[in-house]
This record gives sequence, structure tokens and C-alpha cells, in this order.
Amino acid sequence: MKSFAAAIALLLCVSSTAAFSVNSGESDRRSFLTKTVASIIPAAIVIAAPQSSLAGPEIITLPSGIKYAVTKEPTDKKPVAPQKGDIVGIDYTGYLANGQIFDATHAGGKQNALLFKIGTGSVIPGLDEMVSQMVVGQKVQAIIPPSLAYGDKGVCLDDGECLIKPGSTLVYDILLKKSSIPPP
Repeated sequence: MKSFAAAIALLLCVSSTAAFSVNSGESDRRSFLTKTVASIIPAAIVIAAPQSSLAGPEIITLPSGIKYAVTKEPTDKKPVAPQKGDIVGIDYTGYLANGQIFDATHAGGKQNALLFKIGTGSVIPGLDEMVSQMVVGQKVQAIIPPSLAYGDKGVCLDDGECLIKPGSTLVYDILLKKSSIPPP
């Protein structure tokens, strides 16, 4: 891949510079060198650029089928990971697969984090599992399959209108704000 990028960059440099053409007014050696160096430096930067800087975040797939990418690493040198039974506080935004927001901790006047106890069924299984994989201060974007969200039931009113249709895959932006051991 790197050699292909180098070849493309070289072709672009050669085709975009007039250094190799001879004009009657600018045929001296200084002009030639100036134009050549000016066209080679951008190619050298492209070739030397690490490939990882061009790549997006790594997508991790859990055995349950949840896919996620870390979008912000924690700033704490020794971040805390929640354990089963711990009380956690998260900020989140929940999206349908089409990008429509269905819930958020900061929507409609809400300003508080969602607090819940890990492993008690207080939230959908996919959200519980994802948060248990995180550390305090970490932000992720997670894709939760229907089997770990609302399944075949969805979230529907008695009249049949559904906020979350049955079989919906959900996307969450989650920030784990805090984790603490519950009182005895």
C-alpha cells in the first residue's frame, strides 16, 4: 500500500510541476531546483505519514454481538472499571439506526447522569454489558443488536405507535462519568 501511495504521489508531483518543462524565461538551474523541491516535499510528507493517522477508531466486537469504538480515552492514569453490583453514572444519547435520537440524558431539561446498578436489569442488557466493559472517563459509541435491546417487542404504545420498532438495532454514545461501590 505504501509503495502504491508513493507512486501516486510521485505521479501527481511530476504532473503538477512545470520543473521539467523548459520555458524561455525560466530555464535556469535555480528555477528548476526551486520548482522540483517544492513539488517533492508534499509527496515526501504523504509517503512518510503513518497509516494509522489515516485510519478511524478500532471497532471492537464483543461475544454478545455488541460492536463499539472508543471515541474518548479516560484522562485518569488509573481509571476505575465498574464491577457487578456497582452504581454507575452515565451520560448517553440513544439513536435509532436511521440516526433519529430517541432518548438522551441531556434532552428535555434533563441535566443529570443516568444512575443504575450494574447487573440488576435496570437498563437494557446491551447498555448494562457495554458499561461494564468501560472505565470511568471513557466515551464509546456502541451498536446494540435487537436481542440485547428491546427485541421483538420494541417500545410501543397501546394504539400501536412505536417509539422504537420491534427488532430495532440501537446506537448509543455513552460516557461513563462515575462508578462507586454501593453502601452495605
